[in-house]
Amino acid sequence: MSAVQHSALLPTYPAPRVTFVDGHGVRLVDDTGRTYLDFAAGIAVVGLGHRHPAPLAAAHAQLERLWHASNLYATEPARDLAAALSERFGGAQAFFCNSGAEANEAALKYARKATGKSGVIALEQSFHGRTTGALALTGQPAKRAAFEPLLAGVRFVPPNDVRALEAAMSDGVGLVLLEPVLGEGGVIPLEPAFLAAARGLDALLAFDEVQTGVGRTGSFFAFEQLGVRPDLVTLAKGLANGLPIGCLLVADDAAGAFGPGDHGSTFGGNPVACAAALAVCDTIDEELLGTVRATGERLRAGLAELPHVVEVRGRGLLLGAELDVQAQPFVDAALDAGLVCLTSGGNVLRLAPPLVVENADVDEAVAILSEVLTA
Repeated sequence: MSAVQHSALLPTYPAPRVTFVDGHGVRLVDDTGRTYLDFAAGIAVVGLGHRHPAPLAAAHAQLERLWHASNLYATEPARDLAAALSERFGGAQAFFCNSGAEANEAALKYARKATGKSGVIALEQSFHGRTTGALALTGQPAKRAAFEPLLAGVRFVPPNDVRALEAAMSDGVGLVLLEPVLGEGGVIPLEPAFLAAARGLDALLAFDEVQTGVGRTGSFFAFEQLGVRPDLVTLAKGLANGLPIGCLLVADDAAGAFGPGDHGSTFGGNPVACAAALAVCDTIDEELLGTVRATGERLRAGLAELPHVVEVRGRGLLLGAELDVQAQPFVDAALDAGLVCLTSGGNVLRLAPPLVVENADVDEAVAILSEVLTA
């Protein structure tokens, strides 16, 4: 692998071991011409695979027309995307921004304005972003420590602990923020009974679907499988298949708190990103969602048979294999063997391939992991 120097970049990420220059479908190509099987999808971002023709054509067409107009004026792609997401949700208004962290910041502000309360309940091991508000809601002390003091009034409870959830509730809590599957915190699915208890609290319920949304779990929104409809949903990652976009959806029956001047984003609702996102929404149909569920089960079964695997968790094509050893060395070895994958916490191997992954790709990935986990 080529040695890569990035001295002009702030060192906010580990030094990269590979430089990717091309991609198609579920494959990536590095600057030496080597091909890799991509089971990370840019951290659950490239949901339709690299250079999928639908968002590619939509973005190209929009680039030929209009790149930016500002939110002082309407654009067709933002209007049409908001309508498509509202239909998927069952009635909602959209605010567009550029990332999941920004979407969660918008949810935090919306809840404060709507309820007049600043308290928040979030989960231990959760991840909601690295901007200061989103970081304050992230249940990983090591990520928060260097930047404290952050926002006050946030209470963290263990995932799926109904008693702790109910004990954390008070008159000052206006928002409960949950990931349906904790993506960065160990790939931990939330149980329907826990979500039902959260729905029963006297606070706005927000689902951070930045990682679980847009088909990743086998339904367009993960909450569709869980029997609980939230007041707020945040989206990003897979929404535009790799172009920067974030979104806060506010259910129609929770709408009305924001007015002109309460929030904004200069690049939010960018016409090119919205055009690509609309093509993504149109492409994620019931046939593709059924494939996600089927290939997810195939991947789950394959992972369960591997050495060192204690448990396989997740939904659809967001899966975590808990190991009895640290995961990073095996992620590094897999990369050397031509497979791109992720960790989630110290000992969880996380797999989030493009939703278009095929059975042969799943089998190839499992074979590579079997080899590196046996070595």
